[in-house]
This record gives sequence, structure tokens and C-alpha cells, in this order.
Amino acid sequence: MKHSIESLQQEIDRFEITGPDQLEEFRLRFLVRKGHIASLFKQLKDVSPEEKPLVGQLLNRLKTAAEQKYEDAGKSLASSAASVHSLKDDITLPGRTRFTGSEHPVQKVLGDMKQIFQAMGFSIETGPELECGTYNFDKLNFPPNHPARDMQDTFFVRIGENGEDDVLLRTHTSPVQIRVMLDQEPPLRVICPGKVYRNEAISARSYCVFHQLEGLYIDRNVSFADLKATIYSFAKQMFGPDVRLRFRPSFFPFTEPSAEVDVSCYLCNGKGCKVCKQTGWLEILGCGMVHPNVLKNCGIDPEEYSGYAFGMGVDRTALLRYRIDDIRLFFENDARMLEQFRA
Repeated sequence: MKHSIESLQQEIDRFEITGPDQLEEFRLRFLVRKGHIASLFKQLKDVSPEEKPLVGQLLNRLKTAAEQKYEDAGKSLASSAASVHSLKDDITLPGRTRFTGSEHPVQKVLGDMKQIFQAMGFSIETGPELECGTYNFDKLNFPPNHPARDMQDTFFVRIGENGEDDVLLRTHTSPVQIRVMLDQEPPLRVICPGKVYRNEAISARSYCVFHQLEGLYIDRNVSFADLKATIYSFAKQMFGPDVRLRFRPSFFPFTEPSAEVDVSCYLCNGKGCKVCKQTGWLEILGCGMVHPNVLKNCGIDPEEYSGYAFGMGVDRTALLRYRIDDIRLFFENDARMLEQFRA
């Protein structure tokens, strides 16, 4: 009998409880009414009267030890389960995949433009997107009845009354040029990148918000030849050394003379394709010599100083560079489109 008790004690000690299933198996094997310990208690009646007190004492110790092991194991498993459930994330789930981000295509193109003009000596200036009508229109020589002032083209936040100025979302980054001319003395050589807003019909080629980069150079004896040299240098660095340029006369209230600049289509090499509408040319920017009235409005003497200005759409250039046919894709945050531009 003593030998059976010692063997069962060793079996209980060796039994490993690592989970709820093992805990239940331990209970069924040792602690239930038909378990091994209960079977030994039934054999106690066959022990001699002299040995019965000692054997009974050993059986009670065995039962107490088994019950204590069962209780301790149950508490340990319950504590582990509680700690797992208290975690914010389910540690049984597979790990999350880490995705590598990339620079937005519009920001790629804008970054290249900034780098080119900074190498030419232009500094970068920025201004508020919520602008007043004086800077957005009046000081830029827009007449009071200009179509751009119409509600169909401009997002007005507040229409000025009783002498108050209009408040609007800027329609170009030219107000930044005005602020620079008002705050700084010539010579000035700056570029002004940023978002602009126009109340236009949304389509594959136009959107209500887009990005512009405008440039301004004010100094003594600045000529149209200086403007052309700057544009030529930019175009060759941006579109390739074999690009050809075409200047077409145009009109802008804030420049005189004014021109639209086209580059030879680098998709068809000037032969004509769907993108360039079979003309062989792609419009990239507008430019001209700063109008004397604009200089006067900013306190600069047009008899002493002259300058040129230019402006281009960053989104349109990105469309051409990456052969994308819908500008709305830039603003939809579609990962399937954006992941194509990973470095």
C-alpha cells in the first residue's frame, strides 16, 4: 500500500498542466470519485489495524497535495488568460504587413521644379491660401469688371460691403508676388509654389483645386530676353535637352507683353498625337514682363526697375510626365494608382 501511494505521488508530481485540457485531464485522473486517489482510499479497509493510521495519514497528504496542485494550476491558467484578453491587440492574429510609402507624383514634379529654379538663384516664398481681393485682383491690374471676379470662377468666402475687402480662396499664387514686392526691396528673384482654387467644372482635365508655381524677377534692365533664357533653361532641364519651345503672344492683366509657352510634345517628338491634339505642341506656362501698373501698385518705380513673371500648372506637368489621362486621380487617394510611383 505504501508503495502504491509513493508511485501515485510521483505520477502526480510528473504530470504537467499547460492548458485547460491538461487541467481537466488531471482532475479526471486523480480527483474524481472514480479516480486513482479514491481507489486507494477504498483499499484502506484491507490494511491491517496496526498500519491503517499511518496509511490513512499518507493518503490524506496525497489527496491534499493533488488538490493543491489542481488549484494552483487553475489560478495560473486563469491569470494568463486574463492578461491575454487585457491586451489591446489579439496576439493570436498574424502580424500586420508594413507598406512602404512613396512621394506623391505631384510633389515629385513640384520638387524637381523647385530644385531647378533654386539652382538659378530663385528663393521660395509662400503665402496664405485664404486671400483678400486687393492682393488677388486689384494690385495685379485686374479691372473691376474682369470675368475672373465673377462668382462662376472664384470661391468667395465673403463679399466686401461698405468698403470692406473681399475674402476669397486665391485663384493663383500671384498674390504672394504682391506681398513680396510690398515687403522687400528690389532686386527680387522668387518662385511661389502652392495650391490654388477655381470654381470650374470638374472633368478629366480640370479640377476645383490644383497646384501652381509662379516666378518673379525684378531688377534694373531686365528684358524679355532674360525671361526667354530662364524659360529655355527650365524646359531643357525639366523635359530634356532636345525639347523645342514656342512663344505665342497672349494677354494677362499683370504682364505686358505677355506670352504662352509651348514645348514640343515629348510623347510623339512633335509629330502629332492624341495628347497634343495632333499639333505637336504642349502648353506648359504663361509669362510676360511685369506690367508697370503692378510695379506702381507695389511702390516700385517702373522707370527704374523692370521684371518678368511666369506661372505654370504643376498638376498638368505631372499629367504629361507620367502620361496620366485624368487629373482627378491625383486627389482620390487611390492606393492602386499611387503605389505605381514608389521609388
